[in-house]
Amino acid sequence: MARPDNTIDYMDQGAFKGLRALGRGPVIQFLWIYDHDIDVDGLLRLQQNLSCGGLLARIIEPPVLPFARPRWVRAPAPHELHLSGTAIDRDGLDAWTDERVYLPVDPEYGPPWHLGAQPFVGGGAAVSLVVSHVVGDALAISEAVADAVRGTSRDLGYPRPHTRPRVASIRNDLRQAVAAVPDMVTAVAKSVRVALDMKTDLAASARSASAPVVEGDERPAALPTVTVHVDRSTWDARAKNLGGSSNALFAAIGARVGHRLGRVDDDGRVMLSFPVSVRADGDTRGNALATITVMADPESLPSDLGALRADIKHELAGVDTWFETMTAPLPLVPLAPRFAVRRMEKAVLKVGKPVGCSNIGELPAAVNRPDGTDADRLSVRMIEPGLTSADLERMDGHLFLVCSRTTRFVSVTATAWTPGVSDNRRVLTDAVRRTLADFALTAS
Repeated sequence: MARPDNTIDYMDQGAFKGLRALGRGPVIQFLWIYDHDIDVDGLLRLQQNLSCGGLLARIIEPPVLPFARPRWVRAPAPHELHLSGTAIDRDGLDAWTDERVYLPVDPEYGPPWHLGAQPFVGGGAAVSLVVSHVVGDALAISEAVADAVRGTSRDLGYPRPHTRPRVASIRNDLRQAVAAVPDMVTAVAKSVRVALDMKTDLAASARSASAPVVEGDERPAALPTVTVHVDRSTWDARAKNLGGSSNALFAAIGARVGHRLGRVDDDGRVMLSFPVSVRADGDTRGNALATITVMADPESLPSDLGALRADIKHELAGVDTWFETMTAPLPLVPLAPRFAVRRMEKAVLKVGKPVGCSNIGELPAAVNRPDGTDADRLSVRMIEPGLTSADLERMDGHLFLVCSRTTRFVSVTATAWTPGVSDNRRVLTDAVRRTLADFALTAS
């Protein structure tokens, strides 16, 4: 039986190269809250099943030749489940959650993820899963968790690391590089067209952005996060009453929070950037994502979501064309030097003040059962450990929201940094609280 192709996708290679060039990369954290005691044996099964198969049981093995493509290989067993032996008050949850998210993960050297649990004084516990974004996006992680909970994790047939003889590796890398030449030639032509098409948009966005403040130090910054849980029937009813959808209501919340944090252009509009999944059944890509951008008027949203819903729908209708256009240059990724990745980030960071809005949508019921029983609350956030306050000031701040749905709640998590603000947590909490009031929503 032929071994499946384990060459990583160009987009995943680009993410990996960016991580190495910048010395940092985003991670995704799933956080479950239990009001009853957890089943430790159930968590141990989850840890074992995630390790044995599926999209998280892998790491990246770089090629021998620098211009060739990396490959996925089987990950060594990760660290054991970290179960804290000392219970904490629930007031200490934020500190524990931040401690977990800043523990290192690495898509090449491992571990690519880690799992931990923290009991509470008086009963209940929190469970945290942190995964390198290079290894998987939110839907890839959801799929892996659901399969692990059900005990149906896929065996992707990846070899163990460093099992290919060096001579054979060089031959394979050369053969692969030669086979990719036609795609690279085509990519050059398409890259020129994409650059010309984007030139006007990028220039306009750059002009609308205020000059970045270059202050702050180079120590890693802890980005504050606020999570709210809204009863899903209340959420859906409010979206319908405002002439929108669940996705439009989430986007409107992102726009209003962004407005309150000063993330607007010269016309007072907010640039909403939506990752859109293009993941297919059986997909083994770590990141199967496209992006759409919608400009929103934050002032009108508390009374009417119709226009925003229509704009999102219009952009989603063209996402396949966008994806084909923007991924056309990706065959050139193996040839891109690291300094080019650094320069690309600096160029992109000067464009506007985007508000990231990642709507994961309805999660499979199994995702909310890490120990085999239903958690009382689930939230997801994306954060980039290693960003410094100087980085964040140069970026003109940061705001990223993630929305997910379980059988009981809609969860919205906002992570933000506002330039020149001394207490970002207080400012973000106030912005989220007032935004919920704008839409007559109550939350825990």
